Amino acid sequence: MSATGIGASVRRKEDHRFITGSGRYTDDINRPGQAHAYFLRSPHAHATIKRIDASRALAMPGVLAVLTGDDLAADKIGGLICGWMIHNKDGSPMRAGGHPALAQGKVRYVGDHVAVIIADTLAQARDASEAVVVDYGVLPAVVDTATAMTSKTVVHDVAPNNSVYNWHLGNKDDTEKAFKAARHVVKMNIVNNRLAPNPMEPRAAIGLYDKAEDHYTLYTTSQNPHVARLVLSAFIGIAPENKLRVVAPDVGGGFGSKIFIYAEETVCVWASKKVGRPVKWNSDRTEAFLSDAHGRDHVTEAQMAIDENGKITGLRVHTIANLGAYLSTFSSSVPTYLYAPLLSGQYNIPAIYAEVDAVYTTTAPVDAYRGAGRPEATYVVERLVEVAARQLGIDPAKFRQMNYITKFPHQTPVIMMYDAGNYNASMKKALDAADYKGFGKRRKEAEKRGKLRGIGFSSYIEACGIAPSAAVGSLGAGVGLWESAEVRVNPIGTVEILTGSHSHGQGHETTFAQLVCERLGVPLESVSIIHGDTDKVQMGMGTYGSRSGAVGMSAISSSKLPRRTSISRTASSR
Repeated sequence: MSATGIGASVRRKEDHRFITGSGRYTDDINRPGQAHAYFLRSPHAHATIKRIDASRALAMPGVLAVLTGDDLAADKIGGLICGWMIHNKDGSPMRAGGHPALAQGKVRYVGDHVAVIIADTLAQARDASEAVVVDYGVLPAVVDTATAMTSKTVVHDVAPNNSVYNWHLGNKDDTEKAFKAARHVVKMNIVNNRLAPNPMEPRAAIGLYDKAEDHYTLYTTSQNPHVARLVLSAFIGIAPENKLRVVAPDVGGGFGSKIFIYAEETVCVWASKKVGRPVKWNSDRTEAFLSDAHGRDHVTEAQMAIDENGKITGLRVHTIANLGAYLSTFSSSVPTYLYAPLLSGQYNIPAIYAEVDAVYTTTAPVDAYRGAGRPEATYVVERLVEVAARQLGIDPAKFRQMNYITKFPHQTPVIMMYDAGNYNASMKKALDAADYKGFGKRRKEAEKRGKLRGIGFSSYIEACGIAPSAAVGSLGAGVGLWESAEVRVNPIGTVEILTGSHSHGQGHETTFAQLVCERLGVPLESVSIIHGDTDKVQMGMGTYGSRSGAVGMSAISSSKLPRRTSISRTASSR
């Protein structure tokens, strides 16, 4: 192993600037003459917009503009899109309601974007927002996931029963046979509650229009700036790709919530041309809770079939997934592709059938967050397994071991094929480390001291490193999920790596550089990792789903890096 190569313990290259306060986040960037944006948000979950009167606000000091959805429409700026097409069981496409960056005629959740006020200072913009008069026609809200499809309240006209799609995966007939033959059936109703992301750095954006070049620049807190440029250009219509640069500088955490293209960055880059000045927006923490895409929010009916020998023979799952008021960039894929194919877990389940109803409600949009679909699937399977073990009177660890997959490769009934694994060995190691045999004694001793001691199990299987595959294509992915990389060796021997992966805390500048050191035999300090700028890196798909190492580093590795021996011979010949 090289002293600085893969596996070596080295000081992270990026840490010096972070721990000394020298990081360069979007909020640290200020452009000459910049103005500030403040978004007026709906206080109602559901209402029509009868009238917006901004006359008083426009007369206030420092106010440059008050822009609404009508202004967007007049400039032919399109709405935000969902990039993953899901089809219903009958083959028809999902029902995608419009998602304007500023509300047009109707608001659909508390926090929906009604107007943007742009002023010389943020304080002036915020003060002016209080002078904007909005005449709302309040409508009934629908916020309950379980009853959304039976509600009389309709969120989007294209979805009369609030159904985005009714999707399924697996073999229904085989699963029905398994349940008919089962000796024991476990039934559960499971709620996986909604949550809000909370990265250290709130979202921010700066839009800049260069009149001389007819060119836009967007600085933003994004996990995938190239995808942001693609959507803003090809679908929203801000500008052609060659006239739009997207820069994601240092990003302080994302966890999925910064994958998506949001209204605020769309509006800032568009508004910069409207007012003739750079436009900056920073979210505060309260605003983030309202506007950042939420996660989870599933209501599930689940059943597990078990035979007379304690073997799991079937799994039947029906999930209602709340996608909120609008479809976010990848929201449709979370309770489908990222969820149902993981319902086999680590268990040998011969028959599985999953049905998912995605619904609209008058709540904040829901998209990928922290595992996105996989934790939801694991929660369903592991709760069923635990309850089944208890109902059958079998030790929970033993019941899991009885049903683990033992022969590989293993084809699950829900698309995924597992090539290798040793789940019994993992469980045994965990049991030994926890002294499971001695747990009963420890519990009794704890009870004597007035303490309650418990123990729990969860077998988790992950599907990450999202890349091009037949599985992804079969489930409707609208993007390639590949990654790009370019290796540049400079005349003085330094190496630049241009990667489409983006770091928001993972340490790419160190780990990616270690790969190059391992292959080229150059010092760690001679390697620079360049990412997050669409004008420097030709193309990329960004970072999400734990794909940086598996896909991003694979792209670097396959970029015709010379082997260390060959570069050494070249060096000696000089």
